[in-house]
Amino acid sequence: MANVLDLRRRIRSVKNTRQITKAMKMVSAAKLRRAQDRAIRARPYARMLTSVLVSMVRRTDLCSEQTGEVLHPLLVEREEKSVLVIVIAGDKGFAGAFNSNIGKAAQRFIDERRKLGQNIDLEPVGKKAIALYKKKVAAANYEKTERHYDNDLSTHYDVVRHRAQPIEVAAEHPGLLLRVDFDDVSEMARSIIERYERCEIDSVYIVYNEFKSVISQRLVVEKLLPIRKLGTQEITAAEEMTEEQKEAAARAASTAGVSIEEPVDEGAEEEAKKFGTADVDYIFDQPPEKLLRDLMPRYVTTQIFHALLESAAAEHAARMTATDAATKNAEDLIESLSLTMNRLRQAAITKEIIEIVSGAAAL
Repeated sequence: MANVLDLRRRIRSVKNTRQITKAMKMVSAAKLRRAQDRAIRARPYARMLTSVLVSMVRRTDLCSEQTGEVLHPLLVEREEKSVLVIVIAGDKGFAGAFNSNIGKAAQRFIDERRKLGQNIDLEPVGKKAIALYKKKVAAANYEKTERHYDNDLSTHYDVVRHRAQPIEVAAEHPGLLLRVDFDDVSEMARSIIERYERCEIDSVYIVYNEFKSVISQRLVVEKLLPIRKLGTQEITAAEEMTEEQKEAAARAASTAGVSIEEPVDEGAEEEAKKFGTADVDYIFDQPPEKLLRDLMPRYVTTQIFHALLESAAAEHAARMTATDAATKNAEDLIESLSLTMNRLRQAAITKEIIEIVSGAAAL
């Protein structure tokens, strides 16, 4: 059994751990406020872009009058034989079950698609997502070929995919969540759109944590491509927070000074909807196919950008909740160890008193 000295050392160690987890909680709370504010500030642009596209779709024909084909390849639906799954996890641990839940949701989706005989391409975002597939899934093999024309005055490049496994990692994005930059997301979206347009993949799904507030989150699998209805999420699977998780998150938020209320911006949303549905005749300077060619990739980029921002906020919220629970557990352990130490001290004092009294009685 541990003596008083051992218990004092352990209490001191647990107190140091409590200080660390408490500091981590406050850091996560500060990062959560910034991430939440950034996600909120990005919403008006996404809404207005969607409204512009909705307005244009209402006033133009999506099919060419000459050929009858859809004006943009991102609107074309075809049989799903190869599916791309973007898995957005975190860059760090100590966030409870945040990363593992995303991995489980992605794996369930992959298993369902494999039963249908579909090939799966993966694009993990975040170090934890990359580590999840690093040793289990092989990387995709691309071959770049060159063709020279006009006596080597012009060169044409072709990228050929050599699939070796039914499940492969097409690309990795380790540092995208550290500083979610729109230009980096645009580069990622451009690569995905190019593969979709050349029919390398038939659909795109994204697995991430949808963040509304600290107590209003859900893990979703959302279909990104092809685009069926602008401004509408096509959720194929969703996992809501449990009541216990909501209570733990609310307790952590209240002690860290973070609001649990979902920000309300109904005015901006209604204004954007009015723009898209207003009965006004607009004159488009460019033909519809050119406008769609420029705006549709921007729309896809905005969807991925918004998912990254919400996932980053959800990660900080999960870490704040986990460190708050760790701090509370440390306090409970300190109280239990202190009680045990006091009992040992009292027993030692009682034993000494008994020995003194016994010695005095013997005299």
